[in-house]
Amino acid sequence: MEDNTKQPLTADASLYNGQPTDTGSSCPSARLTSCTPSILNNRGGVSVENEPDANRQWFVLRVLYGRIIKAKAFVEAKGFEFYVPMRYKEVRKQGKKRIITEPLLSSFLFVHATAEQVKTLLYEIKVSTNESRNLLSYYFDHTSQRQDNPVRNPPLIIRDEAMDNFIKLTSIKNPHIIPVTSENIMYKLGDEVVVTEGEFIGIHGRVARIAGQQRVVVELFEGCLVATAYVPKEAMRKENQ
Repeated sequence: MEDNTKQPLTADASLYNGQPTDTGSSCPSARLTSCTPSILNNRGGVSVENEPDANRQWFVLRVLYGRIIKAKAFVEAKGFEFYVPMRYKEVRKQGKKRIITEPLLSSFLFVHATAEQVKTLLYEIKVSTNESRNLLSYYFDHTSQRQDNPVRNPPLIIRDEAMDNFIKLTSIKNPHIIPVTSENIMYKLGDEVVVTEGEFIGIHGRVARIAGQQRVVVELFEGCLVATAYVPKEAMRKENQ
């Protein structure tokens, strides 16, 4: 059934690294299970049936609210390549500053698989043994229609390049990376840029002024926008230059 809801994404960023939430440590390139190689350098990762498949794509799956950890464990046990972004947050505990992690998108999980594999995955697990609701469902692309049924939207699929850029940004351990909405962004001429220096080097996005600072905004899909911390003008250049 088509998903007609559009929930705002309102947490800030970083990736799931499988670490205890109060250690302040992280595996710098993990994204599937604890300390696996970086997805930017290794497309293999955790495979399904141990065989590569050129038809795999990044699907955005909606998770029943509050069950993201259960969903992650289920998908991980099935051997699927997936990504669960986490947010880094500074807290004080017993007078000491710590960095903790918690889910960035409590209702979304990204799976890299074929359409048939994802379809099978969705109907394989329920919320609980005594409920009929599915734990996972499609997040639909509200900007297009299915070719076989123009009145319905197809599942949302993220391009590899866009997903890589999103993963790269949300895997940086910086509590000043924040979620944003289109309403609170003041784009500076809408310039498309790439960051050339500092911890955000290589991130592609649009220059914006947010909370009084110049930042670079990455939009993964409609309503899902994440901003870097402050980036000085000299640390970026316009795309195609």
